Amino acid sequence: MTPVSLIQIVDSALASATLRSGSHLACKPGCSQCCHGVFEISALDAHRLREGLDLAPLGLRTRIRARLAVSREHLAPFFPGNLVTGVLSADEQAIELFEEWAHGDACPLLDPVTHTCDLYAARPILCRTFGPPIRNDADDANAGLAICELCFTEATQEEIVGAEMDVGFRALEDSLESEYATEHPEAGSTIVAFAFQAEA
Repeated sequence: MTPVSLIQIVDSALASATLRSGSHLACKPGCSQCCHGVFEISALDAHRLREGLDLAPLGLRTRIRARLAVSREHLAPFFPGNLVTGVLSADEQAIELFEEWAHGDACPLLDPVTHTCDLYAARPILCRTFGPPIRNDADDANAGLAICELCFTEATQEEIVGAEMDVGFRALEDSLESEYATEHPEAGSTIVAFAFQAEA
């Protein structure tokens, strides 16, 4: 299996959950609440974003890089990681405090006019799976389902459970991330604003 296979499987799982969610899923182009705040993404997610930026038209690349620079300048004083590599530290408490501090910041990939993602096809796994009910801790059958607060506001528990996203892709995701880490020992988890440091 390849990273491309992972994206295909995740997108298929999302399509199925979306179909079963029906009108309870509020997600649509222009709804960007989930595009605010900083959140941890894997080194493989960051690699995919860099590839996506490389494929973008020149004008779009220029606009994205300008927003990335502004975002990094704003976040740098409190970034809990290496400012040169963009890799987050292992200090979970520092990361949590940082995420709370920057919870209202717009993702630098979010177009400020259309409120849509400028690298949508290359977006991280978390972005691909946010919205429908999903059990983020796949090893804990008793873990609650995470849902966007704008979705399923009038749904019954049965409707929520019936729309749960299949997380069978997690094993492949973990395997591919481990493989990437072995091949790129200098890489590590980061956030979107610092995901492009490796290309500098």
